[in-house]
Amino acid sequence: MRILAVSDLHYRLPHYDWLTKAADGVDVVVIVGDLADVVSPVPIDVQAVVLDEYLGRLGEKARVLAASGNHDLDGPGEHGEQVSRWLRSAARENVHVDGSSIDVDGTRFTICPWWDGPVTKDEIGAQLAAASTDRPERWVWLYHSPPAGTVLCRDGRREFPDHDLAAWIEQYQPDVVLCGHIHQAPWIDGGSWHDRIGRTVVFNAGKQPGPVPPHITLDLDAGTADWFGVYESQSIQL
Repeated sequence: MRILAVSDLHYRLPHYDWLTKAADGVDVVVIVGDLADVVSPVPIDVQAVVLDEYLGRLGEKARVLAASGNHDLDGPGEHGEQVSRWLRSAARENVHVDGSSIDVDGTRFTICPWWDGPVTKDEIGAQLAAASTDRPERWVWLYHSPPAGTVLCRDGRREFPDHDLAAWIEQYQPDVVLCGHIHQAPWIDGGSWHDRIGRTVVFNAGKQPGPVPPHITLDLDAGTADWFGVYESQSIQL
């Protein structure tokens, strides 16, 4: 199974055009948050229409998994906390979004939303607990913010650690966690696009300008991960 993972596209449409073409060569396309951009002059409701179209196109070529990030929130859910309502509405046969867990060829993918408060955080805890039952050979999470205790949460000046994610990883020990959020992590001194918590490998492709977004290609059967930055590339064994 070949997985193409990106994050933090921030409504950069040339990157979505590239992703649509690149989807021809993979089985699963993963977008780990911040599909939209709250500082764009384009209103979020207009962005949602355009992004829904792109997700549909991607879904015609590969299975698509999309988790929300902080830029994707567009209003309160039924509990009053901010959620990405437009992304949840974009779900369809081959497009899976926040709150979903799906099994593909012996791998379980769990897609966690960006949480804005204690209710949504508790929902993620319940989601992971449910998905841990009868887990298959491999388990992959999508979660926008990188976990505490890794170099993936450093931007060169500060750290933005997600202690809750780190605790969930310690508890459940998934095989792979795909993150984003901290754009500079792969390029800063002492940073990286990958790290480990115990047996769990955690990834953050980062964000850079240029015609092609930084991205990671995972081959779970071969046990390899390849990262492509704008000016460099690296590979590791899982």
